[in-house]
Amino acid sequence: MNIQHIAVIGAGTMGNGIAQACAVAGFQVTLIDVSDAALARGLATLGKNLERQVKKETLTGAQAEAALARIASSTDYAMLASAHLVIEAATENLPLKQRILQQVAANVSPQCLIATNTSSLSVTELAAAIEHPERFIGVHFFNPVPMMALVEIIRGLQTDDSTYAQALLVTEKLGKTPISAGNRPGFVVNRILVPMINEAIFVRQEGLASAEDIDTGMRLGCNQPIGPLALADLIGLDTLLAIMEAFHEGFNDSKYRPAPLLKEMVAAGYLGRKSGRGFFVY
Repeated sequence: MNIQHIAVIGAGTMGNGIAQACAVAGFQVTLIDVSDAALARGLATLGKNLERQVKKETLTGAQAEAALARIASSTDYAMLASAHLVIEAATENLPLKQRILQQVAANVSPQCLIATNTSSLSVTELAAAIEHPERFIGVHFFNPVPMMALVEIIRGLQTDDSTYAQALLVTEKLGKTPISAGNRPGFVVNRILVPMINEAIFVRQEGLASAEDIDTGMRLGCNQPIGPLALADLIGLDTLLAIMEAFHEGFNDSKYRPAPLLKEMVAAGYLGRKSGRGFFVY
């Protein structure tokens, strides 16, 4: 299949970033969300990010305009009829993703490839929600999508070789570097990264060091570009909690229990950058 039209479900941080990367790479893009307001927010963010790339001279003004012209948006899943690949980028919630994927499958051709951008849920279990699960695969992008070079490609038990090959091809056309990961909670990067952040939260909870000193220690002692608590705020503490809970349930291992402080901060609405307060104030 010659993939030319990519649809993205979800206009949030990951969805609009994926849409932007696809449009810049020359694909026709349809961005789908539940409301016009959500789409407007996503497109506004996408436009600002393109402007930023023009200012940094990683794109020309003409390239940015051409990318925007390739993007259509809609709340109507019927717009997926001509898509060659659909990438679901909704919240990390299994029943929600299953419902979305069933809607997608009901509106695309049987040949259309369907992918999920999940960072923690089972690709095999998500694939089971649709007909022709052999065409389903995980393509896990990293935030911010236009800047981050990595994509994890995750095969479910049902994924066939041609779907995997097409996913690799699209990833490379986007200018990304793919790595293959097995279908286990967190795959490769988050399996290592998120428990490390959770452990930093335990250190803060126990009063061993301030948030500033924890981050300084990891930046200067481990050569990390950003400290784990600042990274937690960037990712979103609610997202981190959801991932740790998925790990805890998926592995049935107490070493993946979320830090009580993480739970408490999410309950308080201290979610990080998006709420203006997390381990730091923004």
